[in-house]
Amino acid sequence: MDALIDRAIRGTGTSEARWQAWLDRNPPRPIDPRGLAQPSGTLHIVAPHPDDEILGCGGIMREAWRAGVPLSIWAVTDGERSHPDSRTWQPAPLARERIRESAAALALIAPGASRHRLEVADGSVEAFENDIADRLAAAINPRDTVIAPWQWDGHPDHESASRAAFRAARAQGARFLEVPIWAWHWMDPDTGAFPTDRARAVRLGDETLALKRRAVQCFRTQLEADSSTGKPPVLTPTMLQRVDRRFEVIFQ
Repeated sequence: MDALIDRAIRGTGTSEARWQAWLDRNPPRPIDPRGLAQPSGTLHIVAPHPDDEILGCGGIMREAWRAGVPLSIWAVTDGERSHPDSRTWQPAPLARERIRESAAALALIAPGASRHRLEVADGSVEAFENDIADRLAAAINPRDTVIAPWQWDGHPDHESASRAAFRAARAQGARFLEVPIWAWHWMDPDTGAFPTDRARAVRLGDETLALKRRAVQCFRTQLEADSSTGKPPVLTPTMLQRVDRRFEVIFQ
């Protein structure tokens, strides 16, 4: 557990080349994406911020959609605090734009999938964990599967959303799975923090990978530098390199 203590998100993060080399030496066991959803169940995706659903499991969502699995995306926040002190993106218009971006990306990945806004304040998910868990539990059935960020993902909103989703899934007897998002950034793959025994790889076909790349490009607010503050894009070149992987990792 010591390797999980420092999960601060800083700097450029662990390079994709280093991750690729490590994953080549320690490949997660492959899993058929159709096996992630239980028969006649819904696949619930819990996204702390708009774009997390695509970055974490956009390919898995696409493969599930192609297999006819019902999808339900839960947008915990509207991501209105991604550009602090910005004169270009004030919180209210930024929230509206990020909602639009998420809807456009979802229309590419899984047309017709439902998207539910929980409207929790960005950066305040921990304070509303109980409410989020209750609202999710009310919509989850025992045959459903819930996917949320990894419980040690590093971003406070991600970890809080994960705890709430886990509680909701456990309360209803549903399957719970986790995806790393920011963990790829802060984690040193050689420290033993990566849960290799729980990791599974979902391979993405050419069409799925191409659509995931297009979906990420929908998030203009996260891809452009902020001229009013001089800050670089939220989605760094390293993060975008990870989008090009031909697989997604999920923790069972």
